[in-house]
Amino acid sequence: MSTSGAGGEQPHEPVDVDDLVDDPRTDIEALALGALLWAPAAEARRVTGVLTGADFARPMYAELYEAITAQVDADVPHDPASTAAYLTQVGKAAGHRGALLHRALTQATLSGAAAEFAGHYARAVIGAAYRRSYYAAAASLAQAAAELPEHELFAHLVSIGRAQRAASQRLSAVRVGSAETSLS
Repeated sequence: MSTSGAGGEQPHEPVDVDDLVDDPRTDIEALALGALLWAPAAEARRVTGVLTGADFARPMYAELYEAITAQVDADVPHDPASTAAYLTQVGKAAGHRGALLHRALTQATLSGAAAEFAGHYARAVIGAAYRRSYYAAAASLAQAAAELPEHELFAHLVSIGRAQRAASQRLSAVRVGSAETSLS
């Protein structure tokens, strides 16, 4: 159905299903997972020592990351086929959720990410999570302003400030920190 605006009728633009799906070749989370799937064990351990599932915006990517991390921690292969087998082994391959996990694995696998960029992509994922944390902090403050008793407002603000400071310090450490925390 067309809508009318100040200039009259506007043509209806059909929505293509491809408009609703991010291209894994430009999705930083898919690229990070794809690079991790192909990364040598030492590089994968370095990345999984710093990146967390909470850094991913998409729950399926977070869950896939946790599966890859479990394989890396167990010192077993973590390539796409091994990860698909692992998902089956731990009972996560069945049903709708399993299909979504396999789709996430396919997107990561086909992202075209190069293993040597695993650290770079992980830094970008952490940076995106850091930015999202400010949106969450703002929403929390807005909700607190509307709902919390006045005597609790400042303490809530301080707790958010401390969390943001910790997130900022983590981001700095990942970018320029020691060998244990840096992904440079």
